[in-house]
Amino acid sequence: MAERRLTRVHSFRERLDATLVTYRNQLICLLSRYVSQGKGILQPHQLLAEFEAVIPEEEKQKLKDSVFGDVLRATQEAIVFPPWVALAVRPRPGVWEYIRIHVNDLIMEGLTIPEYLRFKEELVDGSFNGNFVLELDFEPFTDSLPRPTLSKSIGNGVQFLNRHLSSKMFHDKESMHPLLDFLRVHSHKGKTMMLNDRIHSLTALQSVMRKAEEQLTVLPPDTPYLEFEHRFQEMGLERGWGDTAQRVLEMVHLLLELLEAPDPCTLEKFLGRIPMVFNVVILSPHGYFAQANVLGLPDTGGQVVYILDQVRALEDEMLLRSKQQGLDITPRILIVTRLLPDAVGTTCNQRLEKVLGTKHSSILRVPFRTEKGVVRKWISRFDVWPYLETFAEDVANEIAGELHATPDLIIGNYSDGNLVASLLAHRLGVTQCTIAHALEKTKYPDSDIYWKKFDEKYHFSCQFTADLIAMNHTDFIITSTYQEIAGSKDTVGQYESHTAFTLPGLYRVVHGIDVFDPKFNIVSPGADMAIYFPFSERQNRLTALHPEIEELLYSPVQNTEHICMLKDRNKPIIFSMARLDRVKNLTGLVEFFGKNTRLRDLVNLVVVCGDHGKESKDREEQDEMKKMKSLIETYNLNGQFRWISAQMNRVRNGELYRYIADTKGAFIQPALYEAFGLTVVEAMTCGLPTFATVHGGPAEIIVHGVSGFHIDPYQGDKAAELITDFFEKCKEDPSHWDRISQEGLKRINEKYTWKIYSERLMTLSGVYGFWKYVSKLDRRETRRYLEMFFALKYRKLAQSVPLSVDE
Repeated sequence: MAERRLTRVHSFRERLDATLVTYRNQLICLLSRYVSQGKGILQPHQLLAEFEAVIPEEEKQKLKDSVFGDVLRATQEAIVFPPWVALAVRPRPGVWEYIRIHVNDLIMEGLTIPEYLRFKEELVDGSFNGNFVLELDFEPFTDSLPRPTLSKSIGNGVQFLNRHLSSKMFHDKESMHPLLDFLRVHSHKGKTMMLNDRIHSLTALQSVMRKAEEQLTVLPPDTPYLEFEHRFQEMGLERGWGDTAQRVLEMVHLLLELLEAPDPCTLEKFLGRIPMVFNVVILSPHGYFAQANVLGLPDTGGQVVYILDQVRALEDEMLLRSKQQGLDITPRILIVTRLLPDAVGTTCNQRLEKVLGTKHSSILRVPFRTEKGVVRKWISRFDVWPYLETFAEDVANEIAGELHATPDLIIGNYSDGNLVASLLAHRLGVTQCTIAHALEKTKYPDSDIYWKKFDEKYHFSCQFTADLIAMNHTDFIITSTYQEIAGSKDTVGQYESHTAFTLPGLYRVVHGIDVFDPKFNIVSPGADMAIYFPFSERQNRLTALHPEIEELLYSPVQNTEHICMLKDRNKPIIFSMARLDRVKNLTGLVEFFGKNTRLRDLVNLVVVCGDHGKESKDREEQDEMKKMKSLIETYNLNGQFRWISAQMNRVRNGELYRYIADTKGAFIQPALYEAFGLTVVEAMTCGLPTFATVHGGPAEIIVHGVSGFHIDPYQGDKAAELITDFFEKCKEDPSHWDRISQEGLKRINEKYTWKIYSERLMTLSGVYGFWKYVSKLDRRETRRYLEMFFALKYRKLAQSVPLSVDE
């Protein structure tokens, strides 16, 4: 791999050398302009702005069309360290090259990753003093593993893995022994499934499959398995093949195909039907995790909604599969979170709580504790790190007592949940799935290189370390979008930002995560269809809630639930709902609405966020609340704007989306970055035309101009104009609103439902469980490396975070 990378760099440099000679004077002027700003980091927009300012008009297009123009557009950052300018060039998602150019002589040199990162460290520390720097490099452990090379293949890990490993493994009959062994080890609480000890060779297995096929073809398709179970047991077959003759026959045919002419599609289908997952543990330690009165509280938002919806869909799928497999096993799902003795009006002080809408799923709460006892109060997600190792030990004991079995799958959520999931999966030898939801590193620019400035407030040194451990320990990773992994042509993905980075003075990450790793899979969630359904389904509408919703929107009384009022009830409403933090950018939405008089004449604005009734404990929310109040005064918004406190009632929120649709309004999601965009899916599922950030998942959910619209939150004026143009067009042609609404619904039904999600998750669990069993995908060397990293680095960092003091 190192040779391939080096060859690519040489080719790239040779082509660039010619451009440096041809445009020598212009490039010296440009690079000198960069250097004149002094040492520092230049972002892409700054590089391009200086290019536009310095290069003469008659030369611009030629230079843009040259190799240097390609390099400049592909550069994600530049380190200015006179007389050198170092560039991090990203020709395509997942592929990086590093060079430096001497400003005066136009000498160009290729840089290794450590050399480039050293440039950044010198920028922060002043000069490199030669001391040993801890370098993390996971590439030697994964270099021999198969992986795709095309950027478009990123996120389709299971398909690639099946293609590659099936061709490698199933080259002759004898190579099928691992599949035989895999089928023989299946059991649940001491009960054998699939194959018993009568079948001990591939020849015997193939012979039994032939006999089973003969017997099944003469039975009516709906014949229950119980009617021929005894005969099958004598042949060597146990329960798990199916509940009817037809389903058992389908499994027999799939296995015969694999034994005779294996192919990856058949393998995936067969593995997806093998009974493997009966007990699932889902980790989400931080925040207030409950089913009522929690949304809008600090650190509690879309992740809670995601997990609860996920669990309902997953239980339905597990029950369905268990029935179709001919088993009477009751699945169990435990959502493990933190118990809060001081639960502030929520159920977060209850140890066990049944998940509504399920039969066999519960929320299990385990407290944080120290040597002084149980921690009673909520703790910010940025401050949880000292508690997690002990929490993982306590969780292991609690789930053992609750399940009376080892879980078959452990799913982590967010950085803290993924770290705990890694500790548990390592201890129990269980398949692990990681779901990031959001990686803070991409939310806060330069939070790696300037980590010391952030650490007292956010403790990013702990978080980034925990993220690295979980990403490299897990068996597979689920993301909601491609952008979450590898961004787009012009933007870096959340996971991709962990490929190479440095925390100066702490450690340097040379190869942290490879976005081409086949552990990455895109599995998009949906919205709860029982709560979020189209506004046009009049028979299901919750009209009894309309008086409450009208009071929320239009009551002239200002109180702790709503500030400002809407004077003209005939206007459409543009609407947004999110946590009140910087990244969600609701104050940015209010600001660009306030500035645009055309938009204010056409529509009213309603935002739902924060809590007016009490002072927030969250630092960012405090700042955003002050900013929101200032904007109201600056732009004199009262009369056209309504600020409603966070609403905890999801059922009423679903009807609120539909009520906004009744006004022929729209949903606006203006986040600076959004990993997925669950509220975007909820709004579109309700039939509400949606405008959402181009940075992150919403750019994939929405097809611009067809099923909704993309907006750039960094260009608020243009976003306001786009929304204005939409409503002016709707005023002239009301059918335009209807077209966007219907296309949004169509997009959701094709790609974003929990049914599709749960089917895929179960199949992934089976496939990765199989490959982990039959190959070296258990990554033992990596995990030993991670053990050392955890003990020597993470543990010390976590211990440095101040413990919370209960008043």
